[in-house]
Amino acid sequence: MEQMVNGTESSFSIDCEGLAVGYSGKPLCKEFDLEINNGDYICIVGENGAGKSTFIKTLIGLIPAVSGDVALRGDIVRSDIGYLPQQRETQKDFPASVWEVVLSGCLNRLGFRPFYGIRERKLASAAIRELDLEDIKNDSFRELSGGQRQRVLLARAIASTPKVLVLDEPITGLDPVAAAKLYRMLDKLNQKGTTIITISHDVGKALSAANKILIMNDTPHLASDEERKEVLDV
Repeated sequence: MEQMVNGTESSFSIDCEGLAVGYSGKPLCKEFDLEINNGDYICIVGENGAGKSTFIKTLIGLIPAVSGDVALRGDIVRSDIGYLPQQRETQKDFPASVWEVVLSGCLNRLGFRPFYGIRERKLASAAIRELDLEDIKNDSFRELSGGQRQRVLLARAIASTPKVLVLDEPITGLDPVAAAKLYRMLDKLNQKGTTIITISHDVGKALSAANKILIMNDTPHLASDEERKEVLDV
């Protein structure tokens, strides 16, 4: 899928080449290759401790690879990758309005400018509309429900980049209704061209939309058609 950015086609890939992930130089898996293309919807599955979160942190540059490389090719730079980490208790008490939280996603676009400009405000407003947050944009973040908070944080990630979203267990702590709504939002974003890379324990919901399944184990690999069916049947 060719993503449209400012009226022009955008083509890129994120290539993992001979990649092994882990901590303190100790690998959690063997080296593997993976090509992520614009428009992909990738779901990452695996047992606890298999390296799912470690992989995405390596992918976005938060931690170094044990070996190998993550190469950005084509029309993409590191700041084009938005990240939604797992919800933490500290996030619930963030002393800001919904608008301020979403606008803060544009910090990486300011450069040496001390203030947000018209462009950043337009990006934040568009993200708020996309996630149906206009009715609560002036509300305090700390007073929101879990589902609302996660939508606000997703909007913040969208405001930072229109190209790639990386999500670590985005439905953790959400009730079924809020989780279903979040997945619908992700589907909508992907259909518009945003690349989605997500970890989720709600296998059926996530995999029904994903065009690629990355199985994290000792030998990480994309699921074959047979493996995909087995995962969906679990």
